[in-house]
Amino acid sequence: MKERYILHCDCNGFFASVELLSYPELKERPVAVGGDSQSRHGIVLAKNEVAKKYGVKTAETLWQAKNKCPDLVVLPPHHALYTKYSKIINEIYTQYTDLVEPFGIDESWLDVTNTYKLFADSPKQLADDIREKIKSETGLTISVGVSFNKIFAKLGSDYKKPDATTVIDKENYRKIVWPLPVQDMIYVGKSTQNALNDMGVYTIGQLADIPQISLEERFGKHGTDLFKYANGLDDSPVNSYYAEREVKSIGSGNTFSHNLDTLDEIKPAILSLCEDVGMRLRKHNLFANGVQISIRYPNFYTFTRQMQIQSTDITQEIYAAALKLFLTHRNADTSVRALTVTVIDLEKERNVEQLSLFDTDTDSKREKNEKLQHTIDLIRGKYGVNSVQNATILTSDVAKKPKVNPFGNKPDR
Repeated sequence: MKERYILHCDCNGFFASVELLSYPELKERPVAVGGDSQSRHGIVLAKNEVAKKYGVKTAETLWQAKNKCPDLVVLPPHHALYTKYSKIINEIYTQYTDLVEPFGIDESWLDVTNTYKLFADSPKQLADDIREKIKSETGLTISVGVSFNKIFAKLGSDYKKPDATTVIDKENYRKIVWPLPVQDMIYVGKSTQNALNDMGVYTIGQLADIPQISLEERFGKHGTDLFKYANGLDDSPVNSYYAEREVKSIGSGNTFSHNLDTLDEIKPAILSLCEDVGMRLRKHNLFANGVQISIRYPNFYTFTRQMQIQSTDITQEIYAAALKLFLTHRNADTSVRALTVTVIDLEKERNVEQLSLFDTDTDSKREKNEKLQHTIDLIRGKYGVNSVQNATILTSDVAKKPKVNPFGNKPDR
């Protein structure tokens, strides 16, 4: 089998680095990008290398960060600017290969197996050249991992930062990769990490020693992937930059201006999130087979629950499932700080369902709901997303009012 050469390019402190292009005088000071603490979105979204040395961490609250670093400069986020630079950087990558697969806004895999010789003597030299080109054309820096698969390439870009290239090949991966903590490997989340720790697995090398069948018995299909990833057997392709992106989930969240205590406040908040999710689901012509809700309490403890549903793109059906999850799993004695609703298991066609021979009222009601939803979408597409709103949301002080129209570019009137 032909040796593959995969690069994983990761922008260093992306949000903070983009902001510092406008504030070069802050380059040597600790800087973080964060939400507005007055509106309770006060968490660290990104930090520069100087702030990192003080122990400032992404996703911690701003007050925690400032306790560690009293001189921390907090800049507001400008997401349109990050999207602009992300596009510029990815278009630079496409100068070297069309096999460029973005992974989030600030990371991308590149497959240069068949193209690196056009530009450099080795994949590492090409990685170094790309780093210099990004720096000279944008003022930003990237770290690059070079390897024979996507998993190890990502570990390489994380291995040495900022502005560095790390090569992980078939000769050195046991020395570099296997001593790393198992949670450093992509797709090992907190729950998987805890389960592996319970099995006595703390490093990627220890994971590689677990028989594949044992991992499959414990984790199912994910166990197969974990075995392949740890042993360098990942063969997943790098998709073309020009290929249609598969939408795997659609979510909407809100951190509220004050903690929510009553169902009179919580129900419209959940409904507004489901409205947003439902509109985007229909825009992509997708159907959801599952709903997930995340609840965050004032102490920042967050938990997530999900359930399977009958294949749908109807907002009210998504809302019914989300509300059921909330009522079943929330702690009724605790206020709610934030909520997120996500539709999962998306497909381009509705799953075939067994129609009832007797419950014709339910089938008829669903058909009417579909027609009503379609009509509302048409009106919103023409006159703006806020032209038709649910009265429950309209009269709520905490429900998130959508600003972006997913059905077209026409602004709200």
